[in-house]
Amino acid sequence: MTAKTTHPRAAARRWAAVACLTATALTVAGCSSQADADDSGASSSAAPAAGGKVSIVAFSVPKPAYDDLETAFQKTDDGKGVEFSASYGPSGSQSKAVAAGQPADYVGFSVGGDLTRLVPDQVAEGWDADANKGIVSSSVVVLVVRKGNPKHITGWDDLTKEGVEIVTPDPATSGSAKWNILAAYQHVIANGGTPEDANAYLTDFFTHIVSKPDSGADATTTFTQGTGDVLVSYENEAIAARQKGADVDYVVPDESFLIENPGAVTVGSSDAAKKFLAFVTSDDGQKVFASHGFRPVQDAVEPGTVKGATDPEKPFPAVKKLTTIEDLGGWEKVDKEYFDKTDGLVTKIEASVG
Repeated sequence: MTAKTTHPRAAARRWAAVACLTATALTVAGCSSQADADDSGASSSAAPAAGGKVSIVAFSVPKPAYDDLETAFQKTDDGKGVEFSASYGPSGSQSKAVAAGQPADYVGFSVGGDLTRLVPDQVAEGWDADANKGIVSSSVVVLVVRKGNPKHITGWDDLTKEGVEIVTPDPATSGSAKWNILAAYQHVIANGGTPEDANAYLTDFFTHIVSKPDSGADATTTFTQGTGDVLVSYENEAIAARQKGADVDYVVPDESFLIENPGAVTVGSSDAAKKFLAFVTSDDGQKVFASHGFRPVQDAVEPGTVKGATDPEKPFPAVKKLTTIEDLGGWEKVDKEYFDKTDGLVTKIEASVG
C-alpha cells in the first residue's frame, strides 16, 4: 500500500493561513484570496486544460473514418475545443517517419510491426495491454471485382486463371499488402495444402499482378480508374468505394484473414490524445468505424445498417475459415519469415517472378 503523503496544495493552504494570522487586514484579504484560488484548483497545473491539440499520424485507408471520429469526439465533453492535425500515407512509411522524428500524439497503423517499431522511444511499453490488445479497427481481406463480376470470381483459385489481372499494393510500403498476401498464401493451408503448395500458388498469384501501388488507398484508386480485373483489399475499402459510387462489387472468400489495425498514443502525448484513443475504442467510436465498413473490435457492438455493404442490414458476414496473425505466431515472426528484405518467403517469390 502506498504511504499517505500530504498533497502540495494542502501544504500551501496551511502556509497561507499562518501568514494571514500575522499580517495586516489588507494582507489577510490577499492571503485569503490566494488560499481560495489554490483550494478551487483554478491556479493549479493539475486541473484539466480545456481543449488541446491532437496530431494524428496514420495509414491512409481509415482516413474517412478518422475524419468522422474527430468530429464526433469534438461533440463530447472530453473533445470540446480539441484541435486536430493529421498526416496519412502508407503504413510502413508513416511508421518510419514517426521513428525519424515526425511529431505525433496518436498513431494508427495497418500492422502491428509498424507500431512496435516505435516502442519504447515513441510509444511506451504496454500500449497493447488493454482489453482490445491495442487494436482499434478490424476487417477481413476481400476480392473486389467489376460490377456484375464479369470474370466470375468466387474465391482465391479464380485469381490465377488465365487472363485475370490483379491489383494489390506493394508489401515494401503497405501494411494492407501484407494482409492480402498472407490471406492468399494461407487459403491454401486452410484447405489442407502444404507449404510447398502455398508457395506454388503465391508464385502464380504474383505473375497475375499488374499494379502494386504504394498504399491500400492508392490501390483502390488505381482499380476504380480501370486497371485490373480484381483488387485484393480490405472489406472496408470495398464498402467505402461503393459508398462513393464506385461501380464495383466484392466477394468475401470462404478463406480469409482477420485484419487487425493497432493504435496508440505516443510518449508525452497530450491528455486530449489519450481521451481521443478512449473514444476511438468506445462503443460510439466503433460505430463510427462500422459506418465506414470496419468490423467492430468488440463483438457486443451492433454495427447497424452499413451503406455500401453487399447486404447493408447484415454488413459483416461470417467467414468460414478465418486465419489470424496469432495463428502464425505474431508479427515479429511473420515479418521475418515472410517479409524479410533478403530472406523472406514473399521477397524471394517476388524476385523470382520479376
